[in-house]
Amino acid sequence: MRAPVTVVAATFEDLVAIGLRQIISEDTNLQLIADGIPLDQLEAAIKQHEPSVVLLNFGSLPNPAYVYQLHQQAPDTRIVVLANRPSAAECNQLLSFGATACVSKETQGRDIINALHLASRGMHVMPRSAAAGPADRLDLPEPDLLTAREADVLELLQQGYTNAAIAHELSIGVETVRTHARNIYRKLGISTRRDLARLSRPDNGPVAPAGIVSAS
Repeated sequence: MRAPVTVVAATFEDLVAIGLRQIISEDTNLQLIADGIPLDQLEAAIKQHEPSVVLLNFGSLPNPAYVYQLHQQAPDTRIVVLANRPSAAECNQLLSFGATACVSKETQGRDIINALHLASRGMHVMPRSAAAGPADRLDLPEPDLLTAREADVLELLQQGYTNAAIAHELSIGVETVRTHARNIYRKLGISTRRDLARLSRPDNGPVAPAGIVSAS
């Protein structure tokens, strides 16, 4: 059984903070170990708790370069930034500064949870609307994110596990693994394990096309 993904959250608006606490508490594979942390105390909190993921409020950042500074101080902690309808330029800048994910606050709770799971595995997540750019934003559907279980299967597929080995590792049936694999391939726009291998980058972990995660 996998250890839960540990999360430290910075300060958010009251309603957003309440919502985050609620949706994280409902996922047994996530553990919120500290929240409401002011930015001037965040580095100390990360050093103390060593979380898998830190959640940042874009609106409270002094500047985007803060993300770079935090990434340099805690390179093993993934950074997920929540923003109000982030633009493509904002998301790309945040990812280039060391964030692992840029997620809109308007995103459904389940997609924020999936983003936390994906980011904890080093997958660069950004909204499809931001990835496509403002010109295409109005007509785009919601991102077709991988589920947490699909992310588990993806990680093992990229490590070269067979379907039977994945089934044993995750305590699920082989047919269930095949179903997850088909969904993964569809969402990533690929058809074979060879295609999947091409999406892997040794330095940054698994990377998939924009709309699920950004190929940054």
